[in-house]
Amino acid sequence: MVARVQVPPQAKRGEVIEIRVAIQHPMETGFRYNDVGRAIPKNVINDLVARYNGEDIFRARMGSGIAANPYLVFYTVAEASGAIEFSWVDDSGQTGTERAAITVV
Repeated sequence: MVARVQVPPQAKRGEVIEIRVAIQHPMETGFRYNDVGRAIPKNVINDLVARYNGEDIFRARMGSGIAANPYLVFYTVAEASGAIEFSWVDDSGQTGTERAAITVV
C-alpha cells in the first residue's frame, strides 16, 4: 500500500500543526461482485495509528463506510524535533508504514 503524508518540515515549539495522510487502498466493502458474479471479499483498513516520537497522537478505527483511498486530516502540537510514524493494517493482514520528519525550533 502506498501512502502520501504531509507534515510541515519545520514548526515552532507549541505551534498547532496540520497533518494529512492519504492511503492508496481499494477499501472493498464485501458487497460488490466481480465480472463473473463472485463476491469481492471485504478488505478495508481497520486501524491507522500515528506516533510522534513513539507516542500515540492519533488513532482511527475505520470500516466499510470509508471511501476508497482514505484521506484523513488531524492536528497536533509541535513539541520536539523527531519523526511522525504512521502504520495501518487491513482485513487481509497487509500492513503499511510511512514516516515523516519534523524540526521544531
